[in-house]
Amino acid sequence: MAAEDRRVRAELVAEGSLFQGYHPLMRSVHDRHATRLAEILAESGWPGEGQVGVEGAQAAWLIVQHAIAQPGLQRQALGMLRTAVVHGEVPAWQVAMLEDRIRAFEGRPQRYATQFDWDSAGRLSPLPIEDPAGLDERRQALGLRPLEEEIQARRRAAAQSGEGPPSDWETRQREMEAWLREVGWRS
Repeated sequence: MAAEDRRVRAELVAEGSLFQGYHPLMRSVHDRHATRLAEILAESGWPGEGQVGVEGAQAAWLIVQHAIAQPGLQRQALGMLRTAVVHGEVPAWQVAMLEDRIRAFEGRPQRYATQFDWDSAGRLSPLPIEDPAGLDERRQALGLRPLEEEIQARRRAAAQSGEGPPSDWETRQREMEAWLREVGWRS
């Protein structure tokens, strides 16, 4: 499933259509994989490294991280991932990234600055952050690089992939807010 996710993403990037809203093909891949992951979680719990190996556990995390139209699954998985971290089954950065994604979708500030989007000035920037003064310390505790280095790396990666700011930032913000309400992240 992780390989298919990456393959479809790469194809959509190559044709230049990935960054124009949530591409229907990408969403169908994410939703199908989310359904299967939910079945796995119900049958076996979180697939940690001891159960499925490092690659398998990372694939499960990627699938849940991309299940953005499935708030219930992401919230359920966050609890399971937290338990898996305590048992040494997954790295803590996976919890941080999923927690930040959930918080951002819910309209709350993120704790680790792992979620980025285009700002009104056309720069790829971290979404709002809770307690910015303690951020780099929290990031370092998880093995994440300092925020300034992350910002530069994300901007370089976006430029290399051809991703750029939306042509109409305000319209994109309204569309995003409508989508967040539609799928249940916000009321």
